[in-house]
Amino acid sequence: MKSIQAYRFALDLTPGQERVVLAHAGAARVAHNWALARAKAIMDQRAAERTYGVPDDQLTPALSWSLAGLRKAWNAAKAQVAPWWGEVSKEAFNTGLDALARALQNWAGSRTGKRKGRPVGFPRFKSRRRATPSVRFTTGAIRVEPDRMHVVLPRLGRLKLHESARKLARRLEAGTARIMSATVRREGGRWHVAFCVEVERAERSPARPGSVVGVDVGITHLAVLSTGELVDNPRHLSTAQQRMRQLSRALSRKIGPDRRTGQHPSSRWRRAANRLGRAHAQVAGLRRDGLHKLTTRLAREHGTVVVEDLNVTGMLANRKLARHIADAGFAEIRRQLAYKTGWNGARLLVADRWYPSSKTCSGCGAVKTKLTLSEREYHCEECGLVLDRDLNAALNLAALAAQFDTAGSGPVTARGADQKTRTRGRVAVKREPGTASADQTGTAAGQPAAA
Repeated sequence: MKSIQAYRFALDLTPGQERVVLAHAGAARVAHNWALARAKAIMDQRAAERTYGVPDDQLTPALSWSLAGLRKAWNAAKAQVAPWWGEVSKEAFNTGLDALARALQNWAGSRTGKRKGRPVGFPRFKSRRRATPSVRFTTGAIRVEPDRMHVVLPRLGRLKLHESARKLARRLEAGTARIMSATVRREGGRWHVAFCVEVERAERSPARPGSVVGVDVGITHLAVLSTGELVDNPRHLSTAQQRMRQLSRALSRKIGPDRRTGQHPSSRWRRAANRLGRAHAQVAGLRRDGLHKLTTRLAREHGTVVVEDLNVTGMLANRKLARHIADAGFAEIRRQLAYKTGWNGARLLVADRWYPSSKTCSGCGAVKTKLTLSEREYHCEECGLVLDRDLNAALNLAALAAQFDTAGSGPVTARGADQKTRTRGRVAVKREPGTASADQTGTAAGQPAAA
């Protein structure tokens, strides 16, 4: 089974190498901003000409928004726009143009309704101060050195890794992996390289293929499993909140940049900003590590994992809980389970967003009309069951697997209450068009975190 996977390693760059990488990232930003300005100018010109009654066949020629079209326009103008273009790799300009092509395509698809999800705005210009330095290489010499502590990238040369790349090197030596691209990016004051790799994976099966586990995520406990296991919520952001507030106050007392007056930030401001960025990066790394360990264990042990289709965006509108919900990473848990279950031969089932998992009694199937968030224990008025609210929801999610099997192995979405909760009875299962199967969910819908 072939799949796309990312291998990410920290880099130890010398000051000279860092300047070269920053030059490539700046070239990507220049190409992006130039192409965006060109696209906006042509759009405005064509709109103005239409107001004067100019026929469509006589309008200013449109600029193709594809990567090939943007690259053709850039190559024709790069001698005047960037006379220094030969000092950096062509992949640097391709990085900025590719990002703009994707952004324009997403904006156009969102306007016409072809792209699902929240509306996407028109692309914006990238700032030298706020944009994250990044450059992507897709051609040229991209390899891992035999010592597994160095990598070679086009025009950047031999870069030292902060950690061993033995996991990727073993696959490359065995011929079960092929590097497709490499992205160098700075996060939290440290440079990283991420390899996008096509991996040939052996067929695997979970430790318990017949096991079904329901996963109910929350704030008090990060996850409550139908097996009765309670996974504690580490609350990394809350733990580091006091430290971050001190660093933020220290940063505010320094002389920072001011665009209105053209003031440049002081050296102390830069050092304070780097300290704050490292603190945020440490919290993100701890959260990422904990979620990966949890989702990997679930995908390797159980044959079927059932989760809910939570409206995380809507939940973040609650200002009292938004910080804790974002710190827990509800959406990230489902995203990682989507591809890890496919890697390990398991299946992921997603309950419908309106399925009343918390309101339904796991014993008799009675459904409550209302259940406030403060009620942490479920009391069934029909059979007298008293159970933890989250454990009751996890048991209901696990019970959905039987309904999926009865309805067929194709759908991964069960239909619950139609926004109005019924007072009694089990929910029905409905086949919804366009829903991916369990195998497709693991290989196509979810991909590992890339650069």
